[in-house]
Amino acid sequence: MILETDRLYLREMNQNDYGALCKILQDEEVLDREEVCSIIRDTNTASQNVAVRNGMEAVDHWVKHYRGVDMPHDRYIVTR
Repeated sequence: MILETDRLYLREMNQNDYGALCKILQDEEVLDREEVCSIIRDTNTASQNVAVRNGMEAVDHWVKHYRGVDMPHDRYIVTR
């Protein structure tokens, strides 16, 4: 699946992205953070399970309103 807007081009990563991903993950400015968070829909159990396996905890919950639809989300965090 590919999502595209005027400011964003989002696609699934593949093996050709390995070098760029390594460069990003080795950048001290990118990794020098005390906290990382993931905002996950309350119905997305697969992503919730990944967050928990990565040591994250759900810390708060809210409802986003998008195009007239209520979409509950949870914020998962992990700290150093």
